[in-house]
Amino acid sequence: MFGRRRKRGEDAVDQVDDVTSEELAEDSLSNASAEDIAAESRVRLEPEPRPDGPWDLSEVRDPTEGRVDLGGLFVPGVEGMELRVEVAGDAIVAATVVLRDSAVQLQAFAAPKREGIWHEVRDEIASGITQQGGVVDEVQGPLGWELRAQVPVALPDGTQGVQLVRFVGCDGPRWFLRGVISGQGAVQPQTAGLLEQIFQDTVVVRGESPMAPRDPIVLKLPDDAQMVAEGLQQPDDDGGSRFAGGVDRLERGPEISEVR
Repeated sequence: MFGRRRKRGEDAVDQVDDVTSEELAEDSLSNASAEDIAAESRVRLEPEPRPDGPWDLSEVRDPTEGRVDLGGLFVPGVEGMELRVEVAGDAIVAATVVLRDSAVQLQAFAAPKREGIWHEVRDEIASGITQQGGVVDEVQGPLGWELRAQVPVALPDGTQGVQLVRFVGCDGPRWFLRGVISGQGAVQPQTAGLLEQIFQDTVVVRGESPMAPRDPIVLKLPDDAQMVAEGLQQPDDDGGSRFAGGVDRLERGPEISEVR
């Protein structure tokens, strides 16, 4: 087409056609590069604003106000709650807040300074669950993008069943906070408002020491906590907890973790 418009003999047509082919090839490479850059930008997403939390330690005036100090996390205390911890080796790596017939497990990890990882973690969790025969839906929930999963589990009678679980997450400055909501808060998400509020009002303490991305931020027991073996009842204490629900009744609870 270009040769016909610039009719200057056969040589001129060939020359113009050659240039046109090269330009088209360059355009194709340019478009491919643009697609690669766009794909990379989708992977390397900046952490989104957190106007409603969860909070970094630098963003709150007094993290101990209404919260339980677990070292790497300050977890909100609410009436009637029970607090459990999950242990990996000798380290406490997660805390689970049990509230009536629902629970939310909180676990914080180190993350790159200028890159969020929740999108990658969602993909990995979803892939692991589907490989085990589970079902995962990615939806926009009250806390942003989350996974609502049916996770295969072995029932006490030896048969196979499913557990409904919600995976929520938030990218912060050099940290990532993951929440796993189970119980009625996963079966009926509209009833999980208080658990979602606990997740949002949690304060993460990343610290300044070097950490590899995805390393768990280690927790500690509160100074006034007592470890109670699972299944044992804590004797009643007239003093009670300031949250009137067993914040000081720490137990090692069942680990609810992503399936890889």
